[in-house]
Amino acid sequence: MAFMKKYLLPILGIFLAYYYYSANEEFRPEMLRGKKVIVTGASKGIGREMAYHLARMGAHVVVTARSEETLKKVVSHSLELGASSAHYVAGTMEDMTFAEQFVAKAGKLLGGLDMLILNHITQAFMTSVYDDIHLVRRSMEVNFLSYVVLSVAALPMLKQSNGSIVVVSSQAGKMANPLVAPYSASKFALDGFFSSITKEYSVTKVNVSITLCILGLIDTDTAMTAVAGILNVQPSPKEECALEIIKGAALRQEEVYYDSSILTSLLLENPGRKILEFLSLRHYNMERFTNN
Repeated sequence: MAFMKKYLLPILGIFLAYYYYSANEEFRPEMLRGKKVIVTGASKGIGREMAYHLARMGAHVVVTARSEETLKKVVSHSLELGASSAHYVAGTMEDMTFAEQFVAKAGKLLGGLDMLILNHITQAFMTSVYDDIHLVRRSMEVNFLSYVVLSVAALPMLKQSNGSIVVVSSQAGKMANPLVAPYSASKFALDGFFSSITKEYSVTKVNVSITLCILGLIDTDTAMTAVAGILNVQPSPKEECALEIIKGAALRQEEVYYDSSILTSLLLENPGRKILEFLSLRHYNMERFTNN
């Protein structure tokens, strides 16, 4: 009881105060005006909608996906919507060399980088058959490993701009669901990796924010095809979802939850985990952070 009064209650109060005041921060579209932004997986769905929102806000955007013809249309419409500039680079994130080279090319097109939005995924299936190890490997490589490659390649530019990394993830990366094991594994990996990096940046005073976006079912064509006849859940609109991701990134929030149910964020945010992560830092030799 004494331990609770001395340690846990004050820490809980700090976290509750943090979330209260963070929620009251106001987003303004001009926060993105003139910002240099990369959006992956931008030929359709949430990625395309994010590119269009950024264009309306006057950002410079570079989009990427596999389909060159579709990307041309996204760039053209982005310019019509008011983007300060818009470019595309077509390629597949199954190729880690392309992923690394893409960041360098995008940086040259933009003249730097303020925000890296990681949104792409490989084709996902809802199935109970997992004997195809190539499917599992491809899910991990595209949905997770390429995100690491892209963020590492972008970090020098983001350090210069005090920029942001935005990681589009899923509720499947916070809770277990049947029929999505390879996809879920890749999304849990994103949480583990980028949440750990967030803590390292905090300790080492690296002023690059990381925003992990936990999404429910969104009404993209890809998602609707994947869950057809299997999942009976009301999807949320991709246009609004894309805007909420951008808002959270601009406000440098650690996590963004978007779902048709208001209970989702309350149940998944897990303040207990955050308190334990905070307390665990006292066991570290901080000199190791400064020497690395």
